[in-house]
Amino acid sequence: MKTMYNVKGLESFKQLIDISTKKYSSRTAFLIRQDNGKYKKIKYKELGQRYYSLCSYFISQGLQGKYIAVVGNNCFEWALSYLAAASVGTVVPLDKELSIEDIDNFLNYARVDAVCGDEKILSKIAFESNQPRLFFSFGEIDRVHSQNNCQDASILDGIEISKDKMNVLIFTSGTTGNAKGVCLSQHNILADIRSTLSVVNIKSSDRTLSILPLHHTYECTLNCILMLSRGACITYCDSLLKVSKNIVEYSPSILVVVPALLKMVIKKIRQSVKDKCPQKYAELFAKYSFAEAVGKLPFLIRKIICAKVLESLGGEVRLFIVGAADLDCAIVEDFAALGIKVLQGYGLTECSPLLAGNSDFYLNAKSTGIAIPGVELKIDNPNEEGIGEILAKGENIMLGYFRDEEATKNVFKDGWFHTGDLGRMDSDGALYITGRSKNVIVTENGKNIYPEELEARLSDFPEVEDVLVVASKERGKTEVKARIFPNIDVIKKKLGHMPSLSDIKAMIGKIISDINAKMPKYKHISNYEVLETALEKTTTRKIKRFGNNVS
Repeated sequence: MKTMYNVKGLESFKQLIDISTKKYSSRTAFLIRQDNGKYKKIKYKELGQRYYSLCSYFISQGLQGKYIAVVGNNCFEWALSYLAAASVGTVVPLDKELSIEDIDNFLNYARVDAVCGDEKILSKIAFESNQPRLFFSFGEIDRVHSQNNCQDASILDGIEISKDKMNVLIFTSGTTGNAKGVCLSQHNILADIRSTLSVVNIKSSDRTLSILPLHHTYECTLNCILMLSRGACITYCDSLLKVSKNIVEYSPSILVVVPALLKMVIKKIRQSVKDKCPQKYAELFAKYSFAEAVGKLPFLIRKIICAKVLESLGGEVRLFIVGAADLDCAIVEDFAALGIKVLQGYGLTECSPLLAGNSDFYLNAKSTGIAIPGVELKIDNPNEEGIGEILAKGENIMLGYFRDEEATKNVFKDGWFHTGDLGRMDSDGALYITGRSKNVIVTENGKNIYPEELEARLSDFPEVEDVLVVASKERGKTEVKARIFPNIDVIKKKLGHMPSLSDIKAMIGKIISDINAKMPKYKHISNYEVLETALEKTTTRKIKRFGNNVS
């Protein structure tokens, strides 16, 4: 990459806090709605004070060098607990959606000494667990500053922070069901932040709305720590059901999201515009993509519609950062028509997380972008289509898997990290993800079929709400099967009446026939199943490839 922003690297979370506290002292770091409906502003100066107070408190409780878990809803106290825990010992972010039994198993496996979290979750953990641990509710974390007002930054001077020291332990099951503990250093995360900021301009005037769970590295790195390093303001979403309301309430300029959310947003925008614009233009939105339809409007109408849509998004949105799954390039074009940039990236928890991305200097909506500065990518043993496993090198890549030397050796070979993902690269170095190596369906004649490709094609049809493509041997040989949860509302609207099961099957069957007609025979979907309930998803809205979804 020939052009980059000049960004200085950071060596520790402590240094990040010190610099941001000094440089952005009077700016708002967190804007929080309180129970009485009023808003509380936590300035960067106060953030620094609270950080050192909590670090001091943890040390006074004998937690230096210990494992401290954080579990609960996204909030200021979650972020503060994470930063302080990683600074005095090792932080273990946990998914609040896990069963209490699973949470307790992770706590025991990591030998966690203290847990910070929502009071309700903590009480359940304390009841389930038979291990002696300290418990700090987020309410208590909030009160620490007034009870233990520490201004002494030297309290952390004796704690070594090195490139090879684990400060963050993340248990990730992804969509495979096999949980591994990913060991990250502060250096790994800060290297990823520096690389990202080298190609994406984040300003101190920016405001973000935190939507995705903070226990995911994607959200925590790119929508929390990165934002704090730039003096931006962080607000929190109440729930996925209230995203639209919260966007209007907080007027964010940046949103870090998954493709499913963008798809939902543009779907609502498209329907709203179609319903409200003059009848003679409504047909455009039924016939063309949103971007194409907008482009065909008279200038004045286009300007009015775009202004109203932007107002419905809070009026300030300029950038969507997208990851965690494939993104339809048409969505990028739809938002571009509104003047909003959509930057898709690719990464893994093991890589802190970002490896490649579109940026201010490179944009290819059909790809997940090129390697970010400081990262090397290559395709291992590409086939005739150029597809092979994606390998990576970089300072952002994990130290290894927690207490699992064998698993670590399996993914690090000759200095390269084996992602387990399949992809290809074009002459620009742009990366195209084709699937997970573990998900590949191998037919009887040795042909490789990537479920994600077929799932993407099926998902293009509004009649399909959820889909999972799997290998099936129901008829004695390996075949491709699609498990589909239909969108009844769409089908009902198209038919003009409530559909019967035979109506649904006929419509889904027609869709599959249309897809098969455009595909090589070996990729054909041989059979399908219409599901009565939605497929189970992870907290980042990925469809799980294990459990009930494949049974």
